[in-house]
Amino acid sequence: MPLDLVIIGSGPGGYRAAVLAALQGLRTAIVEKDAWGGCCLNRGCVPKKAWHDNARLLARQARLAERGVLGTLRPDLGRAWQHQRRVVERVRESYLDYLAHLKVARHAGHGHLDGPGRVVVGGEQGETVLETRHVILATGAAPALPAGLEAVPGRILTTDDLFQAPPPPGRRVALVGGGVIGTEFAFILRQLGLELTWIAGGAPLRGSDFSPSARQALARALAESDAPEPLPARLAGAVVTDDGVRLTLDDGGEHTVDWLLLGTGRRPVSEGLGLETVGVTPDADGFIPVDEHLRAAPGVFAIGDCAGSVMTANQALADAAVAAHNIRHPDRPRTRPLREVPQAVYSAVELARLGLTEEQAEDAGFEPAVGFAAFATDPKALGEDDAEGYLRLLADMDEGTLLGAEAVGHGAGELIHLVSTRPDPEQILRELAHGRYNHPSRSEQWQNAAETLAAKWGLAGWLWDEE
Repeated sequence: MPLDLVIIGSGPGGYRAAVLAALQGLRTAIVEKDAWGGCCLNRGCVPKKAWHDNARLLARQARLAERGVLGTLRPDLGRAWQHQRRVVERVRESYLDYLAHLKVARHAGHGHLDGPGRVVVGGEQGETVLETRHVILATGAAPALPAGLEAVPGRILTTDDLFQAPPPPGRRVALVGGGVIGTEFAFILRQLGLELTWIAGGAPLRGSDFSPSARQALARALAESDAPEPLPARLAGAVVTDDGVRLTLDDGGEHTVDWLLLGTGRRPVSEGLGLETVGVTPDADGFIPVDEHLRAAPGVFAIGDCAGSVMTANQALADAAVAAHNIRHPDRPRTRPLREVPQAVYSAVELARLGLTEEQAEDAGFEPAVGFAAFATDPKALGEDDAEGYLRLLADMDEGTLLGAEAVGHGAGELIHLVSTRPDPEQILRELAHGRYNHPSRSEQWQNAAETLAAKWGLAGWLWDEE
């Protein structure tokens, strides 16, 4: 009897798809050629957040004496590396236990399609053929290296390499990348005691959808945390020498460091999957083309990094729910969420957002209105001596429909959930305004932002159901 579903890739998207399918009674198998849990668990989100917590503790110590907390903290990068490995191993153990509890079959090896309804897994014991009604491709992404550069153990590293093996010796490090990865590691590595040269090609996050005020708050926080000023130049070349790496920039500058870390983005993993056997060809960037229901071919779905340009664990988790639903209920399919999925950055200050920017809202024909509440007077934030940031709502003036939201400051990645978990954009502002909140808390500023928006833009009657 064929399986109901085979999933290739065990990262956050593949794992959640397997769990959801098994909970709905589908006979499910998952295939992984590398470490169970994929990049997010082993080389990405999970270990990085462990390091970010260390970095945040170290960055706050300059103000601790004023609060009556005395003493000095100092970083130990080697111990920090060991700690993140223990976290990863504990999470992986729980992950595998739950799959076993749900009776999800696990196959270690390289999985690829061999025509409709057929997946071949190549492993140490030879090939295993899995017959299945449906396939989900959740193969994730790999580091994208600048043209002409290759990873060199101990000298030229990707962020994957940094979490795979203990950091190499030497404190002089160059970091390349001004996107999310580079912006996060510029803060983390500086706080963990490294002498950092940051080659960003310009201001960090300049190509993102975060607002100018969010990027300004980030720049202030990076400066206050002693992160290096990002160099506006780009890396032109890197030569490994006996005692380090010699870098050349496109503006003629030269730097010599002990090792180089590349945070230059990621590329989808779509090679060697047998896509041609089901009539699918990756696009020019390597992404697997899918329709609005995440279907790549009859019976074949693709989710997460391999399926589109929004390459985050958050998107993969949301995609997994859509694909699992559409397999179970093809008569009432769901569409892929994009704007509704939060994005977050964990750097010297946390940033999180979802939805449209003001410019995008105007281009789409909306009349955007803004509601804003700062943490500068928030009792909880002041008590924590961490009042940088704000909560911000963007709504349509005509209908009061939520168009977007942004959170800046401590806990932004958690605070955005008070907006992202509400399914009806036409009711979110009303729910925020009428909500019941713990006081004092940062989350109650969502209520203040909704009320401010209503009062400023003449939406009070709509918000409060006034006659």
